[in-house]
Amino acid sequence: MSENISGAEAMIRGLVAEGVERVFGYPGGAIIPVYDKLYDHTDELIHVLTRHEQGAIHAAQGYARVSGKTGVVIVTSGPAATNVITGLSDALMDSTPLVVITGQVSSSLLGSDAFQETDVVGITQPITKWAYQIRNAEEIEEALGRAFYIANSGRPGPVVLDFAKNAQNQLIEWHGYRKCDYIRSYNPSPGIPEGDLRRVADLINAAKKPLIIAGHGVMISGAEDALRALAEKADIPVGSTLLGLSSMNSDHPLFKGMVGMHGNVGQNFNTNRADELVCIGMRFDDRVTGEPDKYAPQAKVVHIDIDASEFDKNIKTSAKIHGDAREALEGLLPMVRENRHTDWVRSFDEANAVEREKVIKNAVSGTDPTAPPHMGEVALKVSLAAGADPVLVTDVGQNQMLSARYFRYSAPRSIITSGGLGTMGFGLPAAIGAKMGAPGRTVCYFGGDGGFQMTMQELGTIMQYGTAVKIIVLNNDFLGNVRQWQAMFFNNRFSQTPMVNPDFNKIADAYGIANERVMTRAELDGAIRRMMDCPGAFLLNVRIDERDMIFPMTPNGFAVDHIILNENEDIFTMNDDGQQ
Repeated sequence: MSENISGAEAMIRGLVAEGVERVFGYPGGAIIPVYDKLYDHTDELIHVLTRHEQGAIHAAQGYARVSGKTGVVIVTSGPAATNVITGLSDALMDSTPLVVITGQVSSSLLGSDAFQETDVVGITQPITKWAYQIRNAEEIEEALGRAFYIANSGRPGPVVLDFAKNAQNQLIEWHGYRKCDYIRSYNPSPGIPEGDLRRVADLINAAKKPLIIAGHGVMISGAEDALRALAEKADIPVGSTLLGLSSMNSDHPLFKGMVGMHGNVGQNFNTNRADELVCIGMRFDDRVTGEPDKYAPQAKVVHIDIDASEFDKNIKTSAKIHGDAREALEGLLPMVRENRHTDWVRSFDEANAVEREKVIKNAVSGTDPTAPPHMGEVALKVSLAAGADPVLVTDVGQNQMLSARYFRYSAPRSIITSGGLGTMGFGLPAAIGAKMGAPGRTVCYFGGDGGFQMTMQELGTIMQYGTAVKIIVLNNDFLGNVRQWQAMFFNNRFSQTPMVNPDFNKIADAYGIANERVMTRAELDGAIRRMMDCPGAFLLNVRIDERDMIFPMTPNGFAVDHIILNENEDIFTMNDDGQQ
């Protein structure tokens, strides 16, 4: 049975039919008809009013990343649409499924420089999987179905639907909504030839020093169990990219840590001693590889990825599997022989033992109770106090690297961070979305004083919805990561990195958020306990020494095994007997 409804009503009904339970957004003139129809569907569709459109899209990213669902954003035209650009670029680089609906002036006004008219499709095409302008209400069902299908299939990513106001008001005959599951020119899930699996399995079986590097694609495809099974069967040590963290339990004996610029010593050092790398769902970012020409020079590189454009883009491969990570790993399992690489696995532990003694011990502990705590110390203690399966959400900078390194992961989808774009201000709104997507998990947001202030207005969203995010501000009155580079490579010329900050605790008071200030190590444990005991949101303002730095570190332009251990620039070395 059909009925006549408006395009705005059709859009809302389509969202409900797609299984959307929550949208993030901010109303305005060119999207009012959609918001008017949303008013009639509040029992089916929860809307979260953020304090800025950038907050809306980052919240949708956090929601999508922790839940595995497609995040949905609704904003108006002009500046509202341009305010989501950063989030779209971020989501594309980090493979986050989003459907973003922007308002647009009526199609009769397009090209006339009407009030708040912007070429949204032209602006967003380079940073989305698909961008489309709906000028006629008859297009809504097909466009929305395609949007969800494209956003959440293959390599996930953001899609934009630019919704002209005349199409929102136009009446159409509604026959119901049909989801899209096929587009003729789009093949998001290619079949994997058995020959490709056999070729990779033969390389794994022949390897003496194999290493698996797990990227974000492992979690996107739900391949965690297959990854663990393969590693255990063939006795292969596993490292992960920043976004791949939590694809394997932190305490698993074969998990050896994070790779890249601030990765674990054993991982980075042995990357250049491996005879085979099995790289899954990753793109060989420069922060992972260091100098590409010096990356894994002795290794045959196997690359498994759903996105064929990543093959041989940055690192040349010996073999590749184009397909879903879980399907590929499950296909490899029966072909890979049981094996043992005892000495090779032990070499990671020997290297990491040096790291524990020369880096980690200094980063997570201290003897002076009156001194400010270290950033790594705060991250580890918060993680251990957070209970079962906590979620880490970070901003960008020192807070990001140190919390990612020292947080403990026991379940998948436990880290949400801006990896590819490195978006300061991402963390707080992403944490709000993450808590709404996983209400039963403790969500801990770590931010520096710089990034926190970029989207600090989203404390208003926390206040309005009672979102129980644990906010840890690592406060050193500096743009800390830039300061570290200035100290190490620019002769301590701290150009425009010192900051004069407001009183974050008074700001938390204004939003009705419980809070505490930590100035010394002696105050830390009790403050963390009280934060975790608080049933609602809590802001912990932790004073950090501005001289605190992130180590280990591989500087730009160096091989990944050129590892600086401390501010004295001591370089890690190890011989075949495990002696430094």
